[in-house]
Amino acid sequence: MKAGVNYAVLRYPAMVMKKTVDSSMNEGPGDWMTVGRLAKVAGVGVETIRYYQGRGLLPIPKTAGSFRHYPASMVQRIGFIKRAQSLGFSLDEVGSLLDLEDGRNRRAIQTVTRRRLEQIDEKVGDLERMRDALRDMLVRCEETGQASPCPIIAALVGPPPDPQPLTNRLR
Repeated sequence: MKAGVNYAVLRYPAMVMKKTVDSSMNEGPGDWMTVGRLAKVAGVGVETIRYYQGRGLLPIPKTAGSFRHYPASMVQRIGFIKRAQSLGFSLDEVGSLLDLEDGRNRRAIQTVTRRRLEQIDEKVGDLERMRDALRDMLVRCEETGQASPCPIIAALVGPPPDPQPLTNRLR
C-alpha cells in the first residue's frame, strides 16, 4: 500500500469499490475542510455527502484526529453529481460517469448518455400520450351541456380513457 493514502472499501449491492483520498493531492494545507464546511460550500446537506460516500460517489477522506477532512476538489465533484442528476442521470449512472471522468473512454460515456436519452424519449412519449388523453377529456367536457355529467370526472371514475386521442378518431 502506498504511504500517505487512506484506503476505504465501500460496499454497495454486489460490488466492492475502493476509493481513496491521497494526502499528496494538489491541495495545500488550507484547502481541506470539514464535512460541514464542504456541505455548505457545495450547497448540499451533510447527510447527502455521507449518502454519496455510501454509494461510492465520494471517497472517504483522511482523518485528522477524530475529524474527516475533505479536499476542496470535492466541491467540484459534488457539483458534477448534482448537474448529472439535474440532467436525469440516476446515481448509478453518475457513478459510471465518474468512473469514466477522465474522458478517455468516450465510447462508454456515449453509451451511458445514449441509454439515458432513450429513457427520456420514452418518458416524453408517455407524457405526450397523457397530454393527448387530457386534451381529449377536455374537448369532451366542452362539447357536453351543463345538464350532463362532466366527462372528465366520468373518465377518472371509470375505466382508463381510450389512448387514441379524439383528433385521431375524427380523421
